[in-house]
Amino acid sequence: MNALHQIDTSKRRLLKDRIFYWLVIAMAGLTISPIVLIISKLIAKGYKQISFEFIIRNTPDTYEAMTAISNNELIPGGIANGITGTLLMVVLAAIIAIPVGIITGIYLYENQGKRLANLTRNISDIIQGVPSIVLGLIAYLWIVKNVTNGYSALAGSVSLSIMMLPMIIRSTEETLKMIPQTLKEAGLALGVPYYKVILKILVPTGFSGLLTGILLAISRVMGETAPLMLTALGSSVINLNISEPTSAIPLLIWEFYNDPNMVDLIWSSSLLLMGIVLLLNIVSKQIAAKRK
Repeated sequence: MNALHQIDTSKRRLLKDRIFYWLVIAMAGLTISPIVLIISKLIAKGYKQISFEFIIRNTPDTYEAMTAISNNELIPGGIANGITGTLLMVVLAAIIAIPVGIITGIYLYENQGKRLANLTRNISDIIQGVPSIVLGLIAYLWIVKNVTNGYSALAGSVSLSIMMLPMIIRSTEETLKMIPQTLKEAGLALGVPYYKVILKILVPTGFSGLLTGILLAISRVMGETAPLMLTALGSSVINLNISEPTSAIPLLIWEFYNDPNMVDLIWSSSLLLMGIVLLLNIVSKQIAAKRK
C-alpha cells in the first residue's frame, strides 16, 4: 500500500510540475506577444519606404506626398533632418547627464544614510515620475525663454538630460553596491588616493552596469515627443546649430500623423527608430563583454 501511495504521489507531483511548466510558457508567450505583434506590424508596413534615400534626404512636403500617392508611387524624400536632430540632441543630453548622473550616483553610494544623500535620492525618484511634458515645460522656461530666446536643440537636449538623470543615478548607485567592499579597502590600504580608487577601481569594475543604465536612459529618451514639442519645435531641413530649432524622429512621426498624405512615413520612421534603439542595445552588450 505504501508503495502504491508513493507512486500516486509521484504521479501527482509530475502532473503538477507539467501543468505549471506549460502555464509558465503560456504566460511568457502572452507577455511577449504584444512585442512580436508590434514589431511584425512595423516591418510589414514600414519596410517599403526604408532605403538609402530615406536616410539621406529631408522630409517631403504635402504636395510631393500627395502627387506620389495619386500615381501609386512611394513617397519621395526621407527623414534625414529627424535623424541628425535626434542624434544631436541625444548626444548633447548624454554629455550633460552622464557625468552629473555618475558623480551623483557615486555620492549617494559613499554617503548612504546621510540627510543630503537621502534628499537627493528622493528628488531623483520624484523626477523619474514626473511626466515628460512637464520637464519639457521646465526646459522651455529655463532655456527657450532665458538662454536661446527661441526654440533650439539645446533646449531639447536639456529636457532629455533631465529625464536621463534619475535612471543613470540609480543604476550607478546600485551597480556600486554590488561591488565587493574589499576592493575599495584594498586600494585604500595600498595608499591609493581616494579619487583614484573611485576612478581606477570602482568605476571600471562596475562598467557593465553603468553602461547598461546609460543605454537604458538613452533608449528611453530617444522616443520622447512631448518635451521636444515645447523646446526643439522641429525643422524641415538639417540643422546642426544647437541654438536653432531642429527636428527629431519622434517629432516627425507626430507631424506625419497629422497629415493624411504622410501616413506611410509613420511606419517607416517608427521602424527606423526601433532599429536604432536595438542597435544601441547590441553595441552596449558587445562593449560590456569586451570590458569583462
